[in-house]
Amino acid sequence: LSWLKFNQRVLEEAKDEKNPLCERLSFLSIFQSNLDEFFMVRCGSLHDQMCENPNFRENKTNMTCKEQLTAIYARVRELLRDKDDTYEDLRAELSMQGVDIVDFHTITTEEAAWLEAYFKSEIEPLLSPQIIGKKQPFPFLQNKYIYAVVVLEKKGTEKLGIVPCSSGVFPKIVSLPTGKNRFILSEELILHFAPEIFSRHTIKSKSLIRIIRNADIEPDERTEEEEDYREAMEQLIRERRKLCPIKMEFSRLMDTKVIQTLCGYLNLSEEQVFYSEAPLNLSVLSVVRDMLRHNKCLFYNRRVPQEPAWRDPSKRVMEQVEEQDRFLTFPYESIRPFLTLLNEAGHDPDVVSIKMTLYRVASNSKIVEALIDAAENGKDVVVLVELRARFDEENNIEWSRRLEDAGCRIIYGLDNLKVHSKLCLITKKIGSEISYITQVGTGNYNEKTSAIYTDYSLMTANHNIGLEASRVFNALCLGQTVEHMEHLLVAPKCLQNKLAEMIDEQTALAKMGQPAYIGIKINSLTDKYLIEKLIEASKAGVKIEMIIRGISCLIAGVPGETENVSIRSIVGRFLEHTRIYIFGANKDCKVYIASADWMTRNTRRRVEVAAPIYDNGIKQRILDMFDVMMTDNVKARVQQPDGTYTREPASEPLVNSQEYFYAQAYEALAQKDAPVASETDSAAKN
Repeated sequence: LSWLKFNQRVLEEAKDEKNPLCERLSFLSIFQSNLDEFFMVRCGSLHDQMCENPNFRENKTNMTCKEQLTAIYARVRELLRDKDDTYEDLRAELSMQGVDIVDFHTITTEEAAWLEAYFKSEIEPLLSPQIIGKKQPFPFLQNKYIYAVVVLEKKGTEKLGIVPCSSGVFPKIVSLPTGKNRFILSEELILHFAPEIFSRHTIKSKSLIRIIRNADIEPDERTEEEEDYREAMEQLIRERRKLCPIKMEFSRLMDTKVIQTLCGYLNLSEEQVFYSEAPLNLSVLSVVRDMLRHNKCLFYNRRVPQEPAWRDPSKRVMEQVEEQDRFLTFPYESIRPFLTLLNEAGHDPDVVSIKMTLYRVASNSKIVEALIDAAENGKDVVVLVELRARFDEENNIEWSRRLEDAGCRIIYGLDNLKVHSKLCLITKKIGSEISYITQVGTGNYNEKTSAIYTDYSLMTANHNIGLEASRVFNALCLGQTVEHMEHLLVAPKCLQNKLAEMIDEQTALAKMGQPAYIGIKINSLTDKYLIEKLIEASKAGVKIEMIIRGISCLIAGVPGETENVSIRSIVGRFLEHTRIYIFGANKDCKVYIASADWMTRNTRRRVEVAAPIYDNGIKQRILDMFDVMMTDNVKARVQQPDGTYTREPASEPLVNSQEYFYAQAYEALAQKDAPVASETDSAAKN
């Protein structure tokens, strides 16, 4: 339910007229794709738990799975009505820009005749209609595909007819010849001409439907024990495509009896059926965006990730990291220095090994290519490829094969524990001396997302951190987890307990009347143990500032409980993804960046890594960025004591933290490249 509040904030960005029109289209499409995944994973998980243990109650709300699902379905209906209204508003604004998404109520006679001819020659020959009967059983409906469903009558008998509309052999949209940017959705065309398809029957009613299937499938003990784990995972992915439906959407009002019949075939309850007036697949809006690409005022101003100011082209990146810790802030700064670091390591005669954890990578990954190149250069390359990264399994399986073929050593993680850490270790040996360069990040090794997600990347030659990173990789290679760390925080055994200890330290300071502070930026907060620690700290008087993009199972500002806690969510142009932990109110505060959210799955059921920031300059930079985000009054919403979120009051100066950080990155590079003024110029300025 908290996650649905986050998706509501995404929908608000689609409604916000301060955003350019084409960007609002993107937010509407993101809202839908988010909701699809929500049903596939979160509702799917609740559905499975409900079947296995109907009396199980969630530990924060005391709700059963059934009660949670019922509350979800009711809230989603409200959101879908809001989505439909938003779509109609955007459709009207598109029309003002000369782009018309038409239907058969708004076309001319000439266009209708052209569409009929087009349908008969270009669409109908490619269709595979079916009438449900004894010899034609109800077909398997593909996840997220659109189907035209018609109620047919012949000689007093009613039957269902079904036509797939998402075959991929015909275009998603059909452009009309009478206008440059005037088009109709292909599924609307198919539905309209259903009488032509089922010409021997009378059509009583018709609608478009779309099925969302459960995708919550995890490897079990049998899968983990398979001799070829990669092949077992491929089989699991094939099974996922056939999991039970979890949701049905339809686009035309149909008789309740027809809905009940479809629910019977799909084993759905009526509360799992949702009506939508907007198109069932809003990814088509990307086609509309392309039509308007020439009009730059309908899009955000172009932003390009910048080279960091510390980057000296005359020096190798490895050399600069060895001089002092280096830091990258995505998407404001480019991922290129890290790619350069990997490539340098692959060709450096002193480098003996490169070890890395991969969770999600780009489809054409330069990072993987660098690892392959290093292996072919004779380096010992060890890569943990997490094959259980949901919806990235197939991509990861393919990359694991390519890495293996190149001579890399591949491991697949631990039984029952996903490896979600973003950790890279480069080991050098000069004579008898061993040194390390360690990279720890908050986001995936993915060049594509580094340009659209906000993330941090620390590169350090700190020997102690390198030693501990080496221990993490050695444990992973042995199928184990580390038990104790002095510098890194490493889940599942030494992250949650260390966080609790640092919260307790601040609580103790507050009780002694000393300044105490906790600053946290994460994507989600669900870990009940840590939540209770935060409540205890708040009661003691610790000031707690939290920036939580999505789920928060803690409510801020409740008198006597969390009155010292403030929670805000930033939803803007880029997906907020950085994780920051700050403990302490003074300059000697502890600052970490991490891969882990404060969710039980992250703190107890995954391998996650948080790195301490020891460089004072980098520490101050992170603290400054956190402060800016806490003053964002453009894209931030603040959680209220009733659990709702409201926008910050818009007062001068307006602070859009994401735009502020991009401006900083541009300015830092410009200052670095600016010519040094002569003494004469300086005197003149004075």
